[in-house]
Amino acid sequence: MIYLDNAATSYPKPASVINAVKNSLVCYGANPGRSGHDFSVKTANIVYEARKALNDFFNGDGAELVSFTQNCTQALNTAVKGFLKKGDHVVISSLEHNSVVRPLETLKVRGIIDYSVFDVTLNKETTLCNFINAFMPETRLCVVTAVSNVFGDILPLAQLSEIAHSKGAKLFVDGAQGAGIIPVDMKKQGIDCLCIPGHKGLSGPMGIGAILHKNIDFEPLVYGGTGSESFNLLQPRDYPERLEGGTINVPGVCGLLQGLRFIEAKGINSILKSETEICDEIIYGLKRIEGVEIYRPKGDIKYAPLVSFNVNALHSETVSALLNKGGVAVRGGYHCAPLAHISRGTKSTGTVRISPSASTCKKDINILLNLVRKIAIKEFI
Repeated sequence: MIYLDNAATSYPKPASVINAVKNSLVCYGANPGRSGHDFSVKTANIVYEARKALNDFFNGDGAELVSFTQNCTQALNTAVKGFLKKGDHVVISSLEHNSVVRPLETLKVRGIIDYSVFDVTLNKETTLCNFINAFMPETRLCVVTAVSNVFGDILPLAQLSEIAHSKGAKLFVDGAQGAGIIPVDMKKQGIDCLCIPGHKGLSGPMGIGAILHKNIDFEPLVYGGTGSESFNLLQPRDYPERLEGGTINVPGVCGLLQGLRFIEAKGINSILKSETEICDEIIYGLKRIEGVEIYRPKGDIKYAPLVSFNVNALHSETVSALLNKGGVAVRGGYHCAPLAHISRGTKSTGTVRISPSASTCKKDINILLNLVRKIAIKEFI
């Protein structure tokens, strides 16, 4: 199998990540923060090390402001639902994932908040103008993705943050496709809250994510035991425990820590350069196949290393199924981001998404392109 679906989940995992998850069941088998014995303290220390590593990697406001979640979706739900109040207005981009849209739409249907969508275009100045025009007097929050999971657009986070803050709103960032793929700096880019998954660009296992923030007063999504203030019948106010009701996923935390170390050792800019060069080769090859439409139009917008395309009038899921028969794993469909497809005109077909890794080789690319060429001339159907 040639795996080109790293935007969904990175694979294969580094050996260090696999070993960390295995070893955690032996070396860190106690419940962190729930007991005072040495084994529990040892486990709590490795969890703290992971918090600190994430805070340092994303230049956050402190390890205590890093709370672990089940995934990026849970982190986003925690951030959105835990921050908004009745009567608030939210601004989001036209590229948002359902992890952002569905919580907001639910709150809107319940009459709690309202939200507006600004169009992300191929011109940064137009995009920023659209962003400004989406604000209302009640706007208290802006939620944007760092990278479009469908088309790869990299949003101008620093400029968006500057505008949001000038209007008294906070900027929350969905880092699902950006974390570990492009440099993300919370302080430099003015990010008030960053939600991340462990299993994508950070090379960690599934089932672990995190929320990093600037000491925001969130209402927890989950209430329960934290190992502290047991006689307080309300959730404790201190972070990180406030957002971590129940036992955290220690094996996932250990795997995420090693995934982060792997990225740091390789160098995020080096990985980005390598994966971008691979995408450039794929795009060059796809452009030479008649009937293929690539969704990488020119403009001053920057792209992350993923490529979306379609073949003739075929639905993207049909193309991805044919590629799968040929031993190439990609993703077809709507990628849980309906707004993106509506805004870019791919609502009827979705897109075929290729997301390579630094280990993708020339042979893999050639096999992919040959299969697409066969599909285009209906040799494969």
